[in-house]
Amino acid sequence: MKRALLVIDVQNEYISGKLPISYPSNSFSNILKVVNTANEKNIPVILIQHTSPAENAMTFKKGSNEWDIHPELLSKKHAQVVEKKLPGSFTNTNLESVLKDLKIDTVAIAGFMTQMCCDTTARQAMHMGYSVEFLSDATGTLQLSNSAGTISAEDLHKAILITQAARFSKVLSSDEWIKNL
Repeated sequence: MKRALLVIDVQNEYISGKLPISYPSNSFSNILKVVNTANEKNIPVILIQHTSPAENAMTFKKGSNEWDIHPELLSKKHAQVVEKKLPGSFTNTNLESVLKDLKIDTVAIAGFMTQMCCDTTARQAMHMGYSVEFLSDATGTLQLSNSAGTISAEDLHKAILITQAARFSKVLSSDEWIKNL
Protein backbone atom coordinates (compact mmCIF):
# COMPACT_ATOMS: atom_id res chain seq x y z
CA MET A 1 0.00 0.00 0.00
CA LYS A 2 1.36 3.40 -1.00
CA ARG A 3 -0.69 6.26 0.38
CA ALA A 4 -0.85 10.02 0.16
CA LEU A 5 -2.55 12.41 2.57
CA LEU A 6 -4.84 14.89 0.78
CA VAL A 7 -5.42 17.98 2.91
CA ILE A 8 -8.37 19.74 1.34
CA ASP A 9 -9.13 23.46 1.59
CA VAL A 10 -7.57 24.25 4.97
CA GLN A 11 -7.72 27.91 4.10
CA ASN A 12 -8.20 31.00 6.25
CA GLU A 13 -11.80 31.32 4.97
CA TYR A 14 -12.67 28.32 7.18
CA ILE A 15 -10.56 29.39 10.17
CA SER A 16 -11.02 33.16 10.48
CA GLY A 17 -13.15 34.05 7.44
CA LYS A 18 -16.84 33.99 6.54
CA LEU A 19 -17.24 30.19 6.89
CA PRO A 20 -15.76 29.16 10.27
CA ILE A 21 -15.70 25.39 10.75
CA SER A 22 -17.43 24.46 14.00
CA TYR A 23 -17.55 20.66 14.13
CA PRO A 24 -15.67 18.72 15.28
CA SER A 25 -14.07 21.41 17.41
CA ASN A 26 -10.62 19.80 17.24
CA SER A 27 -10.57 19.16 13.48
CA PHE A 28 -7.84 21.71 12.73
CA SER A 29 -5.50 20.39 15.44
CA ASN A 30 -6.13 16.83 14.19
CA ILE A 31 -5.29 17.91 10.64
CA LEU A 32 -1.96 19.26 11.86
CA LYS A 33 -1.37 16.02 13.82
CA VAL A 34 -1.94 13.76 10.80
CA VAL A 35 0.24 16.00 8.60
CA ASN A 36 3.04 15.78 11.16
CA THR A 37 2.68 12.00 11.28
CA ALA A 38 2.58 11.72 7.49
CA ASN A 39 5.79 13.73 7.31
CA GLU A 40 7.45 11.50 9.95
CA LYS A 41 6.41 8.38 7.99
CA ASN A 42 7.39 9.80 4.56
CA ILE A 43 3.78 9.78 3.33
CA PRO A 44 3.38 12.48 0.69
CA VAL A 45 1.16 15.37 1.80
CA ILE A 46 -0.73 17.14 -0.98
CA LEU A 47 -2.45 20.39 -0.13
CA ILE A 48 -5.60 21.25 -2.08
CA GLN A 49 -6.61 24.92 -2.38
CA HIS A 50 -10.06 26.05 -3.47
CA THR A 51 -10.38 29.11 -5.70
CA SER A 52 -13.67 30.73 -6.59
CA PRO A 53 -13.73 31.31 -10.36
CA ALA A 54 -16.02 34.37 -10.01
CA GLU A 55 -14.25 37.71 -10.36
CA ASN A 56 -16.46 39.27 -7.67
CA ALA A 57 -16.31 36.24 -5.36
CA MET A 58 -17.44 36.73 -1.77
CA THR A 59 -15.34 33.77 -0.59
CA PHE A 60 -12.14 32.06 -1.74
CA LYS A 61 -11.13 35.01 -3.93
CA LYS A 62 -7.70 34.24 -5.34
CA GLY A 63 -5.02 36.35 -3.73
CA SER A 64 -7.09 37.30 -0.68
CA ASN A 65 -6.00 36.47 2.87
CA GLU A 66 -9.07 34.22 3.23
CA TRP A 67 -8.01 32.26 0.12
CA ASP A 68 -4.55 31.56 1.55
CA ILE A 69 -3.83 28.15 3.00
CA HIS A 70 -3.56 28.50 6.77
CA PRO A 71 0.07 29.48 7.48
CA GLU A 72 0.56 26.82 10.18
CA LEU A 73 -0.32 24.13 7.63
CA LEU A 74 1.54 25.75 4.75
CA SER A 75 4.75 25.84 6.83
CA LYS A 76 4.73 22.04 7.11
CA LYS A 77 6.42 19.77 4.56
CA HIS A 78 4.16 19.02 1.59
CA ALA A 79 4.76 17.56 -1.85
CA GLN A 80 2.73 20.17 -3.66
CA VAL A 81 -0.31 22.46 -3.72
CA VAL A 82 -3.11 21.63 -6.17
CA GLU A 83 -5.51 24.45 -6.98
CA LYS A 84 -9.12 23.55 -7.78
CA LYS A 85 -12.24 25.48 -8.76
CA LEU A 86 -14.91 22.83 -8.10
CA PRO A 87 -15.66 20.59 -5.09
CA GLY A 88 -13.85 17.56 -6.54
CA SER A 89 -10.08 17.75 -6.16
CA PHE A 90 -9.60 15.68 -9.34
CA THR A 91 -11.80 17.83 -11.60
CA ASN A 92 -9.69 19.91 -14.02
CA THR A 93 -6.56 19.59 -11.86
CA ASN A 94 -3.30 17.65 -12.07
CA LEU A 95 -4.01 15.64 -8.90
CA GLU A 96 -4.41 12.33 -10.70
CA SER A 97 -1.08 12.69 -12.52
CA VAL A 98 0.63 13.67 -9.25
CA LEU A 99 -0.72 10.53 -7.56
CA LYS A 100 0.27 8.35 -10.56
CA ASP A 101 3.80 9.80 -10.55
CA LEU A 102 4.08 8.93 -6.85
CA LYS A 103 2.61 5.44 -7.48
CA ILE A 104 -0.15 6.07 -4.92
CA ASP A 105 -2.95 3.53 -4.51
CA THR A 106 -4.52 4.84 -1.29
CA VAL A 107 -5.57 8.37 -0.38
CA ALA A 108 -6.37 9.64 3.08
CA ILE A 109 -8.82 12.54 3.18
CA ALA A 110 -8.51 15.39 5.68
CA GLY A 111 -9.69 18.98 5.54
CA PHE A 112 -12.80 21.06 4.97
CA MET A 113 -15.78 20.83 4.38
CA THR A 114 -16.79 17.28 5.20
CA GLN A 115 -19.94 17.26 3.04
CA MET A 116 -18.64 19.18 0.06
CA CYS A 117 -15.04 18.95 -1.11
CA CYS A 118 -13.93 16.09 1.18
CA ASP A 119 -16.96 13.95 0.30
CA THR A 120 -16.75 14.71 -3.43
CA THR A 121 -13.01 14.01 -3.58
CA ALA A 122 -13.39 10.73 -1.66
CA ARG A 123 -16.13 9.57 -4.04
CA GLN A 124 -14.06 10.55 -7.09
CA ALA A 125 -11.02 8.71 -5.72
CA MET A 126 -13.02 5.53 -5.09
CA HIS A 127 -14.51 5.69 -8.59
CA MET A 128 -10.98 5.99 -9.99
CA GLY A 129 -9.84 2.84 -8.19
CA TYR A 130 -8.07 4.30 -5.16
CA SER A 131 -8.56 2.93 -1.69
CA VAL A 132 -9.86 5.80 0.44
CA GLU A 133 -9.37 6.55 4.13
CA PHE A 134 -11.69 9.31 5.42
CA LEU A 135 -10.42 10.87 8.64
CA SER A 136 -13.48 11.45 10.81
CA ASP A 137 -11.97 13.97 13.22
CA ALA A 138 -9.53 15.57 10.75
CA THR A 139 -12.38 16.74 8.52
CA GLY A 140 -14.89 19.36 9.57
CA THR A 141 -17.95 21.37 8.71
CA LEU A 142 -20.45 23.97 9.88
CA GLN A 143 -24.20 24.31 10.28
CA LEU A 144 -25.87 24.53 6.88
CA SER A 145 -29.11 26.20 5.88
CA ASN A 146 -30.58 26.45 2.40
CA SER A 147 -33.88 26.07 0.57
CA ALA A 148 -33.99 22.37 1.51
CA GLY A 149 -33.73 23.05 5.24
CA THR A 150 -31.25 23.39 8.08
CA ILE A 151 -28.90 20.79 9.54
CA SER A 152 -26.51 21.10 12.46
CA ALA A 153 -22.80 20.74 11.81
CA GLU A 154 -22.70 17.60 13.96
CA ASP A 155 -25.59 15.91 12.13
CA LEU A 156 -24.24 16.88 8.72
CA HIS A 157 -20.77 15.58 9.58
CA LYS A 158 -22.18 12.33 10.98
CA ALA A 159 -24.41 11.77 7.93
CA ILE A 160 -21.43 12.07 5.58
CA LEU A 161 -19.27 9.75 7.70
CA ILE A 162 -22.03 7.12 7.70
CA THR A 163 -22.46 7.49 3.93
CA GLN A 164 -18.72 7.30 3.32
CA ALA A 165 -18.42 4.18 5.49
CA ALA A 166 -21.34 2.53 3.66
CA ARG A 167 -19.53 2.40 0.32
CA PHE A 168 -16.78 4.87 -0.46
CA SER A 169 -14.19 4.95 2.31
CA LYS A 170 -12.76 3.35 5.37
CA VAL A 171 -13.72 5.92 8.03
CA LEU A 172 -11.07 6.25 10.74
CA SER A 173 -10.27 8.68 13.53
CA SER A 174 -6.90 10.38 13.23
CA ASP A 175 -5.56 8.22 16.09
CA GLU A 176 -6.80 5.02 14.39
CA TRP A 177 -5.20 6.14 11.11
CA ILE A 178 -1.88 6.86 12.81
CA LYS A 179 -1.96 3.52 14.68
CA ASN A 180 -2.55 1.63 11.41
CA LEU A 181 0.39 3.19 9.53
